Amino acid sequence: MNTLNFSKMHGLGNDFVIIDGISQSIHRKKIPVQALANRHTGIGFDQLLLILPSKKADFACTIFNSDGTEAEQCGNGMRCVARFIHEHHLSAKKSITIETKAGIIETFIDDYENIRVNMGVPRFEPFDIPFNADRVRHLYEIPLDDNQPGLALAVLSMGNPHAILQVTSLREFPVAKFGSMISTHPLFPKGTNVGFMEILTPNHIRLRTFERGAGDTLACGSNACAAVVSGIRNNLLEKYVKVELPLGNLWVKWENEKDSVMLIGPATHVFSGRT
Repeated sequence: MNTLNFSKMHGLGNDFVIIDGISQSIHRKKIPVQALANRHTGIGFDQLLLILPSKKADFACTIFNSDGTEAEQCGNGMRCVARFIHEHHLSAKKSITIETKAGIIETFIDDYENIRVNMGVPRFEPFDIPFNADRVRHLYEIPLDDNQPGLALAVLSMGNPHAILQVTSLREFPVAKFGSMISTHPLFPKGTNVGFMEILTPNHIRLRTFERGAGDTLACGSNACAAVVSGIRNNLLEKYVKVELPLGNLWVKWENEKDSVMLIGPATHVFSGRT
């Protein structure tokens, strides 16, 4: 692999390596994603984000999970990409559109602690998620094995698939065990991100996420959106919700099923280097 400049960034601990494909030449297929993702022998990250030219938006972004698989969407990542573009003077605009595999994402930089992302309109049709079911439901009973009852999960797409499970206490719930089982469940043909949501008040939840292709992560923007949307649809949450994560808070706003979901939170630069 040729030497590349990169930046390490994170959104509330959901960490990324960002590579600028505008100012330097990159060959995507030659980037050793899994080797760079290794936290002992590489740089370490949950996702690798490649900023590229776009004919449809201001920029394009290709997203790779730490296991090398490609992801459609990444809310925390889009905030970091927006900051990178603004901070490195790739664009002077504070409203930046980014083309992803899930579509074009709009970002708005108020300041680096409050970057807004238009995450698009959530989708509930099983075919769009994708999820194997005969019709749309607010909750689906999903069996994990023959020895226990099925779990009641909300399932939806935020450009990528999500399954949300409401739990009584995040501190006591075995997130990694159930996250691994649900994320690879055969009802999800392309796997799914799994959110474990503890509701504190109608405007405040705690969330843990097991990401498809990355595992138990400290934060996931699209999963935060999916959790809030599921809570609103099941009459458990209000339209503007604080999502409490291990390292800080995100804010999610959703008015109704025809509206886009707005995600608000910080983007942090850690260091820059060459590899």
